[in-house]
Amino acid sequence: MGTPNDREPLAERVEQLLAGDGPLPIVAAGDPVLRRASEPFDGQLEPALLARFVEALRVTMHAAPGVGLAAPQVGVGLRIAVIEDPAPVTEEVAVARSRVRQPFRVLVNPVYAPVGGERAAFFEGCLSVPGYQAVVARHAEVRLTGQDEHGRAVDEVFGGWPARIVQHETDHLDGTLYLDRAEPRSLSSHQAMAERWAQPTPEEAARALGFELP
Repeated sequence: MGTPNDREPLAERVEQLLAGDGPLPIVAAGDPVLRRASEPFDGQLEPALLARFVEALRVTMHAAPGVGLAAPQVGVGLRIAVIEDPAPVTEEVAVARSRVRQPFRVLVNPVYAPVGGERAAFFEGCLSVPGYQAVVARHAEVRLTGQDEHGRAVDEVFGGWPARIVQHETDHLDGTLYLDRAEPRSLSSHQAMAERWAQPTPEEAARALGFELP
């Protein structure tokens, strides 16, 4: 998908996206829209159009499948993201990664700040960087502020895997990809992940590939 015309009003751009059937096309790394800070949402989409756009993001996230999707990943430079994690993992993985179910949520103009100094490192992937994963050390706990799709204030502390998801999606809105924060030596194809690094934690990968964990 090419970069949209910057002069095209955002509402018109979203209407064009929603004119198609099925999930929205996901923009891949290399498209400038993924490297720009998104425009804060302040009513550029009227409520009915916003609701349709949010639902399209949800459908696209489920179809991918993924646990989060930011508006720039479908070519729209607005500070909006959706998250949802059914956490379909074994108990061992859930405990090791502090991964718990997250209901569907819409994040509008989100900003996060670390809570404490603890960091956690795990393999992470991205729908806009298909075929690969890499280890990213992120804040173990963050405070997220912003609004929901109805304009209600959000001020919540996230820990464990949910904290990783909100950091990943908020970073997208700042023009940051997970690869910018990743340990380069950990970069692995999905095949290598399946064959070698499916353990709950990345300690074995760190020893074999030669990188340090926090």
